[in-house]
Amino acid sequence: MSIEKELIQRSSGVCELCGSSEGLSVLEVKPSDSSADKSIYVCSTCQEQINNPDTMDENHFNCLNDSMWSETPAVKVMSYILLNRLGRQDLVEMMYLEEDEKKWADSAVNAETNKIVHKDANGVVLNAGDSVVILKDLEVKGAGFTAKRGTTVTRIALPSDIDDHIEGRVNGTKIFLKTEFLKKA
Repeated sequence: MSIEKELIQRSSGVCELCGSSEGLSVLEVKPSDSSADKSIYVCSTCQEQINNPDTMDENHFNCLNDSMWSETPAVKVMSYILLNRLGRQDLVEMMYLEEDEKKWADSAVNAETNKIVHKDANGVVLNAGDSVVILKDLEVKGAGFTAKRGTTVTRIALPSDIDDHIEGRVNGTKIFLKTEFLKKA
């Protein structure tokens, strides 16, 4: 039986978080292996807000008051993750998770917390592929040129281990630039 069929049967064809029957699909609760035990069946509204934490509507997730008591480990873990994102420590402390569920949930929350966020000089979040403008003349060591103020660097890359640098091409040379000297274009 496919994962989706298992989840439809388990959830009775409704979102396992909010109970909606609109736009349902499978969502893997990461970090995990791909299996029905590690996935939940969610509506498009829940999935959109889970994938884009900046758009989370706390009123929509009042449903977590019920789903946090689910007997399905993946539903409990996702409820734990979302309650942490929403800062609802009062509900998190009420939850009961088995030891393996708690490890899974904590690893997901810690992965989100430790995620490196790149920000420009004004505090605007930078994403891979964005364009930035250099705010100050910068001497490029080892390349023998100066990256001039006002130069636009397109299609930047974000190093996964350094939060205050981006990678981009200036004068055809790939270089690292400190984010404190950049502004998102």
